[in-house]
Amino acid sequence: MKNKEVAKLFNEISEYLEMEGVAFKPYAYQKAARALESLNDDLEDLYRQGGVKALRKIPGIGESMALKIEEYLTTGRMQYYEDFKKKMPINLEEIVGVEGVGPKKAKVLYEQLGIKTLEELEAAARAHKIAPLFGFGQKTEDNILQGIGFLKTGKGRFLLGDILPIAETVLQKLRALKEIERVDTAGSLRRMKDTIGDVDFLAVSHQPESVMDFFVNLPGVVKVWGHGGTKSSVRLKEGFDMDLRVIPPESYGAALQYFTGSKEHNIALRKIAIDQGYKLSEYGLFKGGTPVAAETEEEVYARLGLAWIPPELREDRGEIDAALAGKLPRLLDYRDIKGDLHVHSNWNGGFQSIREIAAAARELGYEYVGISDHTKFLKIEHGLDEAQLRARNKEIDEINQELKQSSLNFTVLKGVEANIMADGSIDIDNEVLSEMDYVIAGVHSQFKMPREEMTRRIITAMENPQVDIISHPTGRLLKKREEYDISLEKILEAARSTRTVLEINAYPERLDLNDLNIRVCKNLGIKMVINTDTHRVDQLRLMPFGIAQARRGWAEKEDIINAWPAERLLQMLK
Repeated sequence: MKNKEVAKLFNEISEYLEMEGVAFKPYAYQKAARALESLNDDLEDLYRQGGVKALRKIPGIGESMALKIEEYLTTGRMQYYEDFKKKMPINLEEIVGVEGVGPKKAKVLYEQLGIKTLEELEAAARAHKIAPLFGFGQKTEDNILQGIGFLKTGKGRFLLGDILPIAETVLQKLRALKEIERVDTAGSLRRMKDTIGDVDFLAVSHQPESVMDFFVNLPGVVKVWGHGGTKSSVRLKEGFDMDLRVIPPESYGAALQYFTGSKEHNIALRKIAIDQGYKLSEYGLFKGGTPVAAETEEEVYARLGLAWIPPELREDRGEIDAALAGKLPRLLDYRDIKGDLHVHSNWNGGFQSIREIAAAARELGYEYVGISDHTKFLKIEHGLDEAQLRARNKEIDEINQELKQSSLNFTVLKGVEANIMADGSIDIDNEVLSEMDYVIAGVHSQFKMPREEMTRRIITAMENPQVDIISHPTGRLLKKREEYDISLEKILEAARSTRTVLEINAYPERLDLNDLNIRVCKNLGIKMVINTDTHRVDQLRLMPFGIAQARRGWAEKEDIINAWPAERLLQMLK
């Protein structure tokens, strides 16, 4: 699909416009890019079916942008973008991807030092050429080097949210082949890690050569690393590799267990096998050379005296001991979630009306949805002030009355995502906050505060009796920005003492809290909520990414408040 390609161009146009000091238009292009990234429909299909008129129906896309999309779809180029690129030939994805280097700083670096690439930026920082520039200084130079180091640690890893849809499409194509009896994903994708290196598929087939021919000729394959009779490896145009192995049916379970990993889990499991007089490999569990279990994963685990361990837990973090003792958690199920509390409407940064959001949430089988629009400090998202929030709440009351009259068992909750200011105060009066069903508070600025100050900032917000939930608590953006420098231990202790709920943000770039922190929260008795941070109704379907991280953190239904009915949820929050 061309959706992501056009979204990338629009994001870069936004950055070029910001370099030029143009007002308003950068935000319009950012918003359009977000809409394209989350669009379920294929842009090319939309254009073929309805031309520019169909493109204009995409939220945030006007006539001018629709014509630019048409130009790209028909010629493979976008002249408006090319003109910017010719004027400032900067690798924006690399340069602006470094934390602390926004578009305006990127322009200065290009004009003053000729910096166009990440390598040139690092070389200039190490040569101490950046600190003397006006508006930069030593701290900025140090932050740039730190940011570059962070980017390098994530090189070769891809977001789960980017990889999973592609892998599922490939899986569907493979499952449609009559030559394939069974096929599954394995590796870190099956374990639902937040970032993925490559994708592994295992299959059972009576015609492996035919399957391999199909695999290496899939759409999007740009390189074939290997093309064998039972194993092939390819690279897709998105930059990641995929492997396919055809396994004999009699050893499929052992192979699936082995290739799912993790490496640490497998080492610990092999030790259990050795202690019991067995040998465990991808071919099966053997006793003196005789296979005793291999066809299913359940057989392998059971023969070793263990309950079957869900893939998300297989990280050697105590799951084997728990399985031996019969004490594995009853993990939160993907069907347990009853509502989403972090949804933005078109009152500010969202694309859809509250009615449209409610309809989409009902289609997902939810019992409730919470509208949590941004507040006034976040001007780029047109944050709402006190009067606007009250007007929006009035609309929610009207919608709930309509739902009640229609005998629909569904509720729209009045929420807000307020801003935690530098001193820990909230940017909306407590009187208005008290009128909400719940209050989310989050850090949206000044991410580089010293450790003690940032810790105190968040704790102060939690001590506000109106604050119920802290959104994206550690502030990380996968492959882009590190977590805040905070004492998480102190923040978790404050969350426990104030009974503040911590968010598991399901947006694929965040997945914050991460799995390790979720496990700590569970052990401390801190309640959590899984939210999508939706700005477009399609993004409500991101919920499984947050659920997966909750499962990796051993979370059960009782730990996640939006797995509860609305009545119990509201009693807990207020």
